[in-house]
Amino acid sequence: MWLSSVFLKTLRDYRIAILGWGIGMGLVVVSPMASVSALVTTPQARQQLVSLAATFAWNADPVAVDTIGGYATFKIGIFMFLIAIWPLLAGSRMLRGEEDRGSLDVLLSLPRPRLNVAVEKLAAMWTALLVMGVLIGLLAFAGGKKFGGDFGFGDALLFGLNLALICAVFGGLALLISQFTQERGPAAGWTAGLLLVFIVLDMVHRVVANSEWISRLSPIYYYNLSKPLVPSYGVNAGAMVGLLVLAAILGIAGVWLFVRRDVGGTVPLPRWLRLPERQASRALPVGDWSLRSVYARSMGMIAMPTFWWTLGIAGFAGWMVYVVQLMEARLSSLLSSSPAFTALIKNLGGGNAGVNAGFLSAMFFFLPLLLMAFAVTQVSSWSADEQEGRLELVLAAPQARVWVLLGRFAALGTATVAIGVVTLIASAGAAAAAGLNIDGGNLAAATLGMIPLGLLIAAIGYLASGWLRTAADTGLLSFVLAAWFFISFIGPELTLPDATLRLSAFYYYGTPLLHGLQVTSVLGVLAVTAVVLGLGALRFANKDIAA
Repeated sequence: MWLSSVFLKTLRDYRIAILGWGIGMGLVVVSPMASVSALVTTPQARQQLVSLAATFAWNADPVAVDTIGGYATFKIGIFMFLIAIWPLLAGSRMLRGEEDRGSLDVLLSLPRPRLNVAVEKLAAMWTALLVMGVLIGLLAFAGGKKFGGDFGFGDALLFGLNLALICAVFGGLALLISQFTQERGPAAGWTAGLLLVFIVLDMVHRVVANSEWISRLSPIYYYNLSKPLVPSYGVNAGAMVGLLVLAAILGIAGVWLFVRRDVGGTVPLPRWLRLPERQASRALPVGDWSLRSVYARSMGMIAMPTFWWTLGIAGFAGWMVYVVQLMEARLSSLLSSSPAFTALIKNLGGGNAGVNAGFLSAMFFFLPLLLMAFAVTQVSSWSADEQEGRLELVLAAPQARVWVLLGRFAALGTATVAIGVVTLIASAGAAAAAGLNIDGGNLAAATLGMIPLGLLIAAIGYLASGWLRTAADTGLLSFVLAAWFFISFIGPELTLPDATLRLSAFYYYGTPLLHGLQVTSVLGVLAVTAVVLGLGALRFANKDIAA
């Protein structure tokens, strides 16, 4: 049955993602619900929570944070948009990925119109997102019933539907952008960059006065207009319909362009957006620097993705510094007015702390996640090169397999170091420009200390690629990354034992802005990375290619 149509076959391919992302993100929504009762034991504690939540408005609108649904909605904040990674990857490879592999040629050789194929694939992605939303809604309702939430079954399902709609927007955007790129990687990268830009644009009106018009340029702003888990706030039907219309426009535009271009080709950009064309040369580029070694070639391949990820991560760090500077006075007032501030800021994701460093530490907790997401995309590229036969020519040359893998990993390591260094420079520059007093050594520890985490997730991906195909390898890494972040972000609220918290790589990152670099932890992460990478190299050296 599942192979009887393109729609069902595509939906079948999404089955693991549906269960993994639906159940995983549903648990993320439920987890904060368990801690609300402990945070509002007295009227004073309730008021303190409300005041502190207003200080963390960059994360989400602090609406009814002293209730089960309100606190859960506020706590998950921008972390919930981690789920948008799946639709942007699915949308970028839906057509362009199959063109890269050549499988679309086989599919289109059947008596099946191109329009039908594209529409069925798009419908399968939308259906998968809808099922994810239902799973998230069901788990949210179950959590609300257990912990005393005041929202109903319909409210929980509307929450899942709202999330599915914003994900459909980014899936459609990735599909549309993929019509202008030669490969799926740049399409996914551009969409991820726009996701980060839209997140920042949505934050603007919550930290800068009279700037709501800027936030309205972001689709995330309209997602946040609905808070179904807060009955007193409710749903903005116009915003949800707007997201549905936007998702449909983007998806239909992507399909329309696909039907009208050559398979394997691209839609030409307007003249003013085109890059200058290089003078064609008949000679082979035998002297080109990027062909001198696997490392050099890998650096040439990774250069543009690294540039855009660096721009996004460093820009996000600079923006966080600016946000702290805007809220410095309020933070100082809270710190001096109540001793409960330290405990609450720790619960909301920060650490113990002095005002600037403590608040910024809570924000910088997302930087390692972004860097590790970059590493996941590059591991996917390595796995795809093997699966699609691009490594065969490389390995036909007289060079050891181990050095091929290590050369690619070294290029990825160089890129992660570059991102860390530029992020440090951007953060320090933003702090100096804003007049924010931050310890320079701790700032260096916070930005450079995330590099070992990026190397660790990459090493795990290289090891897993010895057994798994590209989609499964990327899915496994995404699951591991989400699990680690969940343990560290939500674990303290659930009072998980220290042994469980140590299972997350983020535990070893610590709070460097407050306590400096944990040398022992960093060396431990690097040691584990070396062992995992060694096992991955051993597996690669002794396996059949693409097996």
